[in-house]
Amino acid sequence: MLSYISAKEAAKKWNISQRRVAILCAEERINGAMMVGNMWIIPSTAEKPIDKRTIRYEKQKVVELKPFVKWVGGKGQLIEQLEKYIPADGEKVLTKYAEPFVGGGALLFNILSKYNFESLYISDINEELINAYNVVKNKVDELVNKLTEMQLAFVPMDENGRKYYYYTARDRFNSLRITEENAVEKASLFIFLNKTCFNGLYRVNKKGQFNVPMGAYKTPTICDENNLRNVSEALQNVTIVCGDYTLSKDFIDKETFVYLDPPYRPISETAGFTAYNADCFDDKEQIRLARFIDEINLSGAKIMLSNSDPQNVNPEDTFFEELYKSYTINKVEATRAINSKGDSRGKIKELLICN
Repeated sequence: MLSYISAKEAAKKWNISQRRVAILCAEERINGAMMVGNMWIIPSTAEKPIDKRTIRYEKQKVVELKPFVKWVGGKGQLIEQLEKYIPADGEKVLTKYAEPFVGGGALLFNILSKYNFESLYISDINEELINAYNVVKNKVDELVNKLTEMQLAFVPMDENGRKYYYYTARDRFNSLRITEENAVEKASLFIFLNKTCFNGLYRVNKKGQFNVPMGAYKTPTICDENNLRNVSEALQNVTIVCGDYTLSKDFIDKETFVYLDPPYRPISETAGFTAYNADCFDDKEQIRLARFIDEINLSGAKIMLSNSDPQNVNPEDTFFEELYKSYTINKVEATRAINSKGDSRGKIKELLICN
C-alpha cells in the first residue's frame, strides 16, 4: 500500500522550504502528489524534482514580511533601488542567497517574500541580534507571549512608570548572558528595548553594555504578532550564524546571490556610527572585506555590496574606486542623517558595487 508524507516532512527530507514543496506540487512536478483538504500529501517514495530554476520575480506570498527590529543603516528606503540590481530572471541560475551582514534584514525579508531561493544563509557579528533571529525562528510562541506581557504592562504607564520599567529592563538585558534557558527572555528584552529606546538605536559602550536612553513614543508596538509569526515561518529554511562574514565562504558558490551591507566607511567625523558592536570597522577592515569579495567572486557567485560614497563630502576621495576597480560601481540616492544628532536629514549618494 502506497504511503504518504506531508509537505513539511518532504521539505525536511529534501532540505527545501515547505513553501517550495507546495509550489512544486501545484506545478505538478512531484509525481503522485495530491491535495487533501487544504494540505498537500506526497508519496513517501517520491524523489526531489531537479530544480535548476532562476530566481523569480512574481510574489510567492500575499503577506509582506517586515524587519522585526529597527537597525542602523537599514535598507528599507532603498529596496526599490536595490531590486534593480538583483540579477535579472534568466541572467544566471541562482538557487541560494547569502547575507553575511544581515542587520535588520530589510532586503532579506523582501527576498523571502518575492523570490524562490532553495537555501539561504544569514549572519551577523552581533550576538544579541542573532539570538533574536533564532528565537523568532524556533520559539516564536514563547516570544510572542513575553512581548505581549511587556506591551500590556508598559503602554498604559505614565512617564515615570515607563522610565522605571525601561531602565529595569535595560539593566536586566545587560546582566543576562545568552544561554538555552534564557534565550527567549534575552530576545524579548532586546526587541522591547529596540521598540522603546531613543530612535530605535542599538548602541553599546566600551564594556559592551547597551546604553541607549528611553525614547518618547506614545503607543509603541512592542509585539507585532502577525509579522513575527510570518517571519518565523519564512526563516525555517534559513541558516542563521553568529560570527564573522568570512564564515559564509563555505556556503557561497556559483549559484549564490550574495548581498553585503557592512558598517559604512564614515564620510565625516560625526557620521561614523558603528557602535552597534564593540569592534571598529575601519579602513583596514574595509580592505579585508574587499579581499574576501575577491575570493568569493572567483567562485562565480553574483555579488552586490553597499557602502557610503565619500565623494559626498570629498570629490577627491577615491578609496572605493581604487579598492573595487575591477567591479561595477553604481551610485544610488538615500536619505540619511546629516549630523551627529540625527535630527537633520538629507539626500546623499551611496555606493552599490556589483561584479
